[in-house]
Amino acid sequence: MRVTSSMYYKSIYQNNNARLNKELFDVNRQIASQLKIQYAKDDVEVFAQTMRLDNEMTVLSQIKKSAESGYKISNQSDTVLNEFSNNMTKMKTLLIQAANASNDETSLDAIASELRGLEKNLRVLANTSINGQYLFAGSSIDTPPIAEDGTYTGNDIAMKAFLDTNIQQQYNITGSDLFLGEEVLNNREITSNVINKNLLADYVDLQASPDDLEPLSATSTIRQLMGDTDSVADTTNKHFFYVRGTSSDGTAFKSKISMNDTQTVQDLLNNIGDLYGNTPNLKLVNVTMNSSGQIVVEDKQSGSSKLDFHMVGAVDFSGGTAADVTDIDALDSGETNFQEIIDPTTPPANSLFVKEFVKSGFTPVAGAASNIEGLVYDRTEFSKNGATLSSNVSQIVGADNSFASDTTKLSEVFSGALDGKVLKLEGMQINGTTPFDVSINLLDTGSTFTIGGNTYDFFDVAGNSVPAEEMTYRQFMDVVNVVVTGGLPDGAYGNTANEFHAKVEESTLQGTTFLSYDGRVQFGQQGVTQTAASLAIYDSNSNDFTAPASIATFNSNNALTVTDPKTDLFKTIDMVIKAVEEYKEYPDASRYSERSVGIQNGIAMIDELLNHVTSVHTVSGANSNTLNKALERTQTLEISTMTLRSSIIDTDLAEASLRLSQLSLNYQVMLSSVGKISQLSLVNYL
Repeated sequence: MRVTSSMYYKSIYQNNNARLNKELFDVNRQIASQLKIQYAKDDVEVFAQTMRLDNEMTVLSQIKKSAESGYKISNQSDTVLNEFSNNMTKMKTLLIQAANASNDETSLDAIASELRGLEKNLRVLANTSINGQYLFAGSSIDTPPIAEDGTYTGNDIAMKAFLDTNIQQQYNITGSDLFLGEEVLNNREITSNVINKNLLADYVDLQASPDDLEPLSATSTIRQLMGDTDSVADTTNKHFFYVRGTSSDGTAFKSKISMNDTQTVQDLLNNIGDLYGNTPNLKLVNVTMNSSGQIVVEDKQSGSSKLDFHMVGAVDFSGGTAADVTDIDALDSGETNFQEIIDPTTPPANSLFVKEFVKSGFTPVAGAASNIEGLVYDRTEFSKNGATLSSNVSQIVGADNSFASDTTKLSEVFSGALDGKVLKLEGMQINGTTPFDVSINLLDTGSTFTIGGNTYDFFDVAGNSVPAEEMTYRQFMDVVNVVVTGGLPDGAYGNTANEFHAKVEESTLQGTTFLSYDGRVQFGQQGVTQTAASLAIYDSNSNDFTAPASIATFNSNNALTVTDPKTDLFKTIDMVIKAVEEYKEYPDASRYSERSVGIQNGIAMIDELLNHVTSVHTVSGANSNTLNKALERTQTLEISTMTLRSSIIDTDLAEASLRLSQLSLNYQVMLSSVGKISQLSLVNYL
């Protein structure tokens, strides 16, 4: 084959020109776009690596935004909690000042006013918002968490920032944790609220200045405690103490302790401790008498809110047996005012003296002891506030110390076996004229309730009868609601599941029985500002000291709570300030509010709240630090990823420029060669 100039032209110009033009175009495009490739087909490996890094950049950007948003909330919460702690520290300082015996009522009024100001400031802090979002409302960020009455209106849902695949970090502090949280390492402490003084003082002293009498101590005698005025101390067990309570594990007890004149208060305290399970080698509770002569019971087991205590004492000064009873209501004929017993000018109708250790001012149910409140214990009506009836005993689950809910079984809260036990419902229906007396019979074969001589079954949603051990609070409260609203008795009502549930549904139109946020049974009537209803729930054997202890209490004249693992911040603060407003250094049922805790106990309560706030503050600080570290890490990774991506996809301008120069030179050389070849002819070969 003959090689011609045309073939040289095609080989040198056409082929090289196309290749060089493409390479020149590519390098110019890289310089212009500053990217090595435009499409996946340009370089599949570079494209794949770039897409992977772009995805990482997107994720990192989202993490950065999430962490930044969470950090703002967490950091602001941290700042607010710092101010919160400062205000509570000021409260504690003021309470210590108020506890000084040299303060007169004017000074205490001034301190109380300042405390109310701090309380108001705490509520403002509790309702702090940032960018329209309330910090401590849980996920209800549009709702102020603390209402005017101090109750929490938010929820317990934690809000979390996305930090990586399957990694999230909480950034908010819920009001449920801050205002209603639980410190599992705290111990419950309760106290009686009657100041016990030496009753063996002369009658003249008792009559002239009873407040100046010497408070009792653990070394005082039972004779001094009960006021036996015999010339010789009697060694016969003539003093009887009727004690009820609940131990740390939720087990209820009821017992009668007999003692004589020569024994001491410490002996009585030891006997009370034994009822809680104390042994010589193991103390489950500390039972002591404080400087104002009040009995204090401290749980040695942390994390339990079930400890409870109540006691009355009785003595027959005539030496008879009137103080030794099986039905505690039999003591209702006794005298509680010791001055009346020993008044030489007016001989008493009888010589039975009953000493109360706890008073609450509750209304006893019909038929119970009506003269001496201490005898009725849990046979008391719920407190009335407008359209709401409220109990004062929280229903606590034994297994985990949580508050009961609608789905909680009674057996998870009540003490002992339920089969065969009877609960009484007494009170007045919402019409204000119709009393009710209902027996709830807890039976393993199927629980029933009796009213007006008729007995009806409990039914679950499936229409089955409800065994005692399976009954829930919702099922129990449904019957309470039907009874209080007047749904029974009704001649048209049979005993079928459909009729039962129809009655329950009808009753909700007039009122609702429910568990409050702190596990207390409440009834609220619809459409009225003041309910005419009343309600009491108690064990049918409550008054019988030969029967086992009550399986449960709902509203009882029990000891006051000083400290507890569970927190109710604003409710506690209000109680403490009221103690200052009422000038009470210690609980004193004889003045103002019977269940006021006193200033001294208030200091301990504020101290516990301050520790709780500090604990929550620590969590908030840890959240902020974690989010800040995550943000810093994300920013570092973002820069690193951008650098790596740049090294893969971005054009090296210096390299590209050099390449452009080389290609341009090659192109010029090619054109020069083609020009010379195109000038050749046959003459050049001759």
